[in-house]
Amino acid sequence: MTANILDDLDLRALGRELQLARKRSGLTQEQAASVIGVARTTLTAIEKGERRIRPNELISLARAYNRQVSDFVRTRPSIEPFEVQFRGPAVLADIDQARIDPLIADLQELSRNYFELEEIVGSPLSRRYPDEFSIAGLHIDTAAEELATRERARLNLGDAPLPVLRDILEQEVGLRIFYLKFPQRFSAMYFYDHTLGGCIAVNSDHQEDRRRWSLAHDYGHFLVSRYKPVLYVENAYQRKPESERFVDHFAMYFLMPTSSLSRRFNDIRRVKSKITPADLCILAHYFGVSFEALMGRLEGMKLVATGTLDKLRAGGFKIREAQKELGLSPIPARDSVLPLRYQYLALEALDRELITEGHFAHLMHLERLEARRLADLLRDDVGVYGEDNQPVSLDLSQPL
Repeated sequence: MTANILDDLDLRALGRELQLARKRSGLTQEQAASVIGVARTTLTAIEKGERRIRPNELISLARAYNRQVSDFVRTRPSIEPFEVQFRGPAVLADIDQARIDPLIADLQELSRNYFELEEIVGSPLSRRYPDEFSIAGLHIDTAAEELATRERARLNLGDAPLPVLRDILEQEVGLRIFYLKFPQRFSAMYFYDHTLGGCIAVNSDHQEDRRRWSLAHDYGHFLVSRYKPVLYVENAYQRKPESERFVDHFAMYFLMPTSSLSRRFNDIRRVKSKITPADLCILAHYFGVSFEALMGRLEGMKLVATGTLDKLRAGGFKIREAQKELGLSPIPARDSVLPLRYQYLALEALDRELITEGHFAHLMHLERLEARRLADLLRDDVGVYGEDNQPVSLDLSQPL
């Protein structure tokens, strides 16, 4: 690499790239500065685009960030960095910002990789975004049900339980969704960029019923406060602000419509003199929600007495043990870190020699050998190759 390459780069854009890569790697400015033997103030100036980085410094930082130098000198889609906003009077004293920054950087980088793959292959994501929904002056509960009903109708979902929710939001709406490892209390993160669109990361370590709720919750944010990024931390509010209470209600109505939940509950009551906790576990599984979410909904609809869940807990009822004894199958999930469409776009780019094998491995977050195995598995999937053994362009947002 010659200094001439760096001379032609936009220093501010390069600085943003370096800052994003540093945060994603989990390094502080002090640690990164020590890698290249400069003061922290110098590293700050480099990230702000106020001081030109030297070739040997860029090589050292790229190595420290586990990145290729080419990631910083090639032209990439330009996006604005975002900062997560905690809504309401959140109690965040026990949350270390250093643990949050890599998560933010991960979601931003993965979303941009996704968009870049679309540009490389020439297959833009189809976005079916509704207009932003204003809740100003509206009653939270009724407005949430109205919006949930409207969205189900817009997406032709009827009132039945939703299948794999991630597929619906990715393929029918056009959101970019990733499953990432978060600290346990972190449920999901959302941000919107004019170039990338709506982007969501969900805690991959959570059970699928909880992940579905997180997806519906953040979809609510996308619908009513599209331009305000948020990282949702459970039990972080002394009193939930209106915006959070609204999206909780939206998730409840979106996942458990009043009409179908009432119908299913009454079907059980017609054939049984008494509804048991086992019946409720099966009902929660039917809608793909947690037992706690179902009970909150049923209590709100006055189909069970207020405080029923508390009484069950006080009586020693173990929800997960009951679900296991009932032999309930896992809720259908698409729980890979990367969206399927992202993976197939990367495979197409590789097979068309638009990217190198090393770049493919980087995009997949895998070592080269593992990336080769993944590529072979993807090629073996139905529809990846046509009858003439040529790669088929896969855009999962469109019918094949």
